[in-house]
Amino acid sequence: MTRINRETETDAGLAKEKRDARDRRCASEGSGREDVFGGSIDGIEKLTGYCFSDRRLAAEALTHSSYSYEHGGKKVTPCNERLEFLGDSVLSVIVSEYLYSEFPDFPEGYLTRCRADLVCEDALSDFAEEIRLGDYLKLGRGEDKNGGRHRKSLLCDAYEALIAAVYLDAGGGEPGKAAVTSYIREPLIRRLKSLLDEPEARFIDYKTLLQETVQSDSKGEKLEYVTVGEEGPDHAKVFTVEARIDSNVFGRGTGSSKRRAEQEAAREALVRCGVLTGVPGSGENVRGQGTAQDTEKVTE
Repeated sequence: MTRINRETETDAGLAKEKRDARDRRCASEGSGREDVFGGSIDGIEKLTGYCFSDRRLAAEALTHSSYSYEHGGKKVTPCNERLEFLGDSVLSVIVSEYLYSEFPDFPEGYLTRCRADLVCEDALSDFAEEIRLGDYLKLGRGEDKNGGRHRKSLLCDAYEALIAAVYLDAGGGEPGKAAVTSYIREPLIRRLKSLLDEPEARFIDYKTLLQETVQSDSKGEKLEYVTVGEEGPDHAKVFTVEARIDSNVFGRGTGSSKRRAEQEAAREALVRCGVLTGVPGSGENVRGQGTAQDTEKVTE
């Protein structure tokens, strides 16, 4: 066995011992522990499903800069800005690895858009609201008075900081990523299923995916959308559009707007090109992938 392998096993053993000790402590300690978060530690741990070994990390994650300024400055009372920086990267890596492994046929641009929607401010602030994170934040008097506990940007930052705190508390590296994945698993699954179930409004951009597919072939093919039909009164128009590649019709779609018809035409073209075997969220899927229900296979 090499020295590196021995060190890796030792590190993994130490991380496991630390997690086991933390779990024993959390199981043995009753409610009403020290009020570190502006609410009991028990409360925040119950809502997140994670029990901290180092309470200082948790306290720092939930301390806004406005509170630090009112209590001696950042050197005296550390705020969550540094943890926010780390949490943003940790979350991005975890989501990127998951999308890369679960959707091998998605092009880079498509994966990037999906990741952006999963880790955007709206998504993270929603996750924070679900665990009532705002109730536990340490805010300055002015920030608190002005509704900071419900401000999306502030909640998003605090959520990222909390992710970093969990990551570090669990030992960083793979153990840390595993702890964070367990922590964010349920909201991430719900968000991803929502994206897949609402392709036109939220996630699936068939036109862009088709454009990237055509460009990736490197044959200089020309993609265009041609409106070939328009029926009905002005208030209830139905448009028919063809997706053509080098003047050959690859897809045809109808819709209440040209944009909707173009999206449907692009979807049909992707099916014909073999990129899609159907529509995510409706029992059909991207080539090589399962249905939306299969998104529950987030790595634990």
